[in-house]
Amino acid sequence: MNRTLRQLLTPTILIGGCSLACLLTVITFALIGFSPASQPAQGGFAPAELTLIPAPTSTPLLLPSTTPDPLLVGTPTLPAGVIAIGAYVQISGTLGDGLRLRALPSITGDPLFLGEDAEVFLVKDGPVTADGYTWWYIVAPYDESRAGWAAANFLTVVPPP
Repeated sequence: MNRTLRQLLTPTILIGGCSLACLLTVITFALIGFSPASQPAQGGFAPAELTLIPAPTSTPLLLPSTTPDPLLVGTPTLPAGVIAIGAYVQISGTLGDGLRLRALPSITGDPLFLGEDAEVFLVKDGPVTADGYTWWYIVAPYDESRAGWAAANFLTVVPPP
C-alpha cells in the first residue's frame, strides 16, 4: 500500500495539484475584486418611525331595534289553538278514515274530496254553524283546487309552514 501511494504522489502530480489550487484562489479573488462594492447607507443613521395606537375605549353596546313590518301593521294576532280565518289547520281525529270536505257547510253538502289525516290547510272562510257542527272553508296551500267546508271537530290549529 505504501508503494501505491508513492506511485500516485509523484512530483509532477503534486506540482499540478498545487498549481490548480493557486489558480482557483486567484480567480476567486479576482471575481471578488471586480464585483461592485455595496453602497453605504446615506445619512448614516435612520431613525425608526413610531406609530402610536390608541388604547381601546368602551363603546356602548347597541341592540338592534325592531322595525314594524308595514304589511303586518294592524294585522291581528290569532289566539293560540283557536280556529280563525288565516289560521293553518291540520286534519286530525279521523282514525285514518280521512275527512270529507264538502261543497256546502252541511252534512248534506256534496263531498268534493277526502282530506287525509295530518294534511294541512289554510282557513279562508267561516265559521258557519249547521247540523250540530261548526264549519270552516279550508284550502290546501299547495293546491287551491283542494278546497271545501270541513267540520271543526276534526281540525287542529298548527303553526304556519
